Amino acid sequence: MSFLDPLLATGAPPMLLAIEGADRAPLATTIETAFDSATRTKGLLGRPSLAPATALVIAPCQAIHTFKMQFAIDVIFVSGEGRVVKIRHDVGPSRMAMAASAFAVVEMAAGEAARQGLKTGDVLVVRPSGL
Repeated sequence: MSFLDPLLATGAPPMLLAIEGADRAPLATTIETAFDSATRTKGLLGRPSLAPATALVIAPCQAIHTFKMQFAIDVIFVSGEGRVVKIRHDVGPSRMAMAASAFAVVEMAAGEAARQGLKTGDVLVVRPSGL
């Protein structure tokens, strides 16, 4: 069982990404997924930016690159249970990042992880946006 299971449900309602037990705004109110080879390969390539409060979740994934990207991102490496194992802030174009213990990667606009106070050890949850 993975923290991403709600995103895999057929006909699932819109979801958001939050820090478990946090009394603050969700990390992302829009979640995009890259769970197959084609979408994982494309990632954020070809986009001019990534909107605040938007996350691209890539799984399975332990490493990313930003070659040919046009903007910086925050990269959050997460275990299968949703625990943040590593955060790389403001990863600019033509860089690589990895975490061998990660199951998934959450990519967000640069500065979002710090703005939200996200830290290693936090647990991320995916839940319907109406809750």
